[in-house]
Amino acid sequence: MSSSTRDGIASIPEGPTADRPDGARFRVLGALSFSHFINDMMQSLILAIYPQLKGDFSLSYVQIGVITLMFQLTASLLQPLVGYYTDKHPTPRALSVGMGFTLLGLLVLAVAPNYAMVLVAAALVGTGSAIFHPESSRIARLASGGRHGFAQSIFQVGGSAGQAMGPLAAAWVIIPFGRSSVASFSALALMAMAVLWQVGNWYRAHRIATASRSNPAAARHPGLPSRVVIIAVGVLMILVVSKSFYISSIHSYYTFYLIDKFGMTVSAAQMYLFVFLFSVAAGTVLGGLVTDRIDRKQVIWLSILGAAPFTLMLPHASLEWTAVLTVLIGLVTAASFSAIIVFAQDLMPGRVGLVAGLFFGLSFGIGGLGAALLGWIADMSDIATVYQICSFIPLIGLLTVFLPELEKK
Repeated sequence: MSSSTRDGIASIPEGPTADRPDGARFRVLGALSFSHFINDMMQSLILAIYPQLKGDFSLSYVQIGVITLMFQLTASLLQPLVGYYTDKHPTPRALSVGMGFTLLGLLVLAVAPNYAMVLVAAALVGTGSAIFHPESSRIARLASGGRHGFAQSIFQVGGSAGQAMGPLAAAWVIIPFGRSSVASFSALALMAMAVLWQVGNWYRAHRIATASRSNPAAARHPGLPSRVVIIAVGVLMILVVSKSFYISSIHSYYTFYLIDKFGMTVSAAQMYLFVFLFSVAAGTVLGGLVTDRIDRKQVIWLSILGAAPFTLMLPHASLEWTAVLTVLIGLVTAASFSAIIVFAQDLMPGRVGLVAGLFFGLSFGIGGLGAALLGWIADMSDIATVYQICSFIPLIGLLTVFLPELEKK
């Protein structure tokens, strides 16, 4: 089916064009990546203004961690349910609805009069994330043209870049103009809703055009016993837990660590956080490209366990080496997520939404629990102790040895 302006689709061609190596699927992936950028930048804004929220409401580190817990626990509980439902009942408009929840959360955060309303805002943003991620991941796979790792990395790099922009947006807009300026970002959320509406049109037309094709939904990877699949999925979930737990320690407390240990200003610490998050975005792209070219198990080995030397050195580093090490940690750690998602989708074909919801949701949920736990540790001791404890987490990557060997690339 050729391009059409029907249903408002002028920029994203309809029909099964995603199956051919032309520009259509790249426009779909680009639209998803852009929307992921906006979605995750909004989420990152909450994390980036923690020092300001701490001052506004006289919060403890535990209360800071509970904000992250509220956002990420909401996302983690809902995402697998959304993914399971949309596997059976694909919902093209879910993308725009999810972004609408994020927009509402921003507006509540901008005017929140107390800590309780900040938690409500975090829950709304988490709900938006839970709706957005499973369907977006499914459409990215549909538009992959068989390059699943590349498609996942394009989709995910938008989110990583958005997370990186959150601290800059906070430093440039929110810190100078106050928390109420968060509402100004609602215009970007509206823009993303319009883009996702067009993606939903493409998705609906694609489903109609390919409805007659067979689409087997095998419960497990051909040739692997159910027990092996269950163990492999369990290992992948533990690896995601380790990755998310460590990344959460950077997201939530890196600015406090820099301020406490090196006496940096809030704005300067936000710039260091941006550099780390930018390295995560770069690592996401690198991991997706590598995943399509070498064995995914090797990518997971190198990414999760490979970060251990850098995390072990971080608590003892000078300011200059802290910046270098966090960049290396971001690059190496982020490379694994595309490989883990595609590995799990290969183990569970026909369960794309469930896999995406499960792993994205687990990532958010463990990140939230980790933030709350690390906040408690920081209150009981200090921020430096948090990073000394977290430095050993990447050693969990040794569990990769229990993953089965899938087909060679």
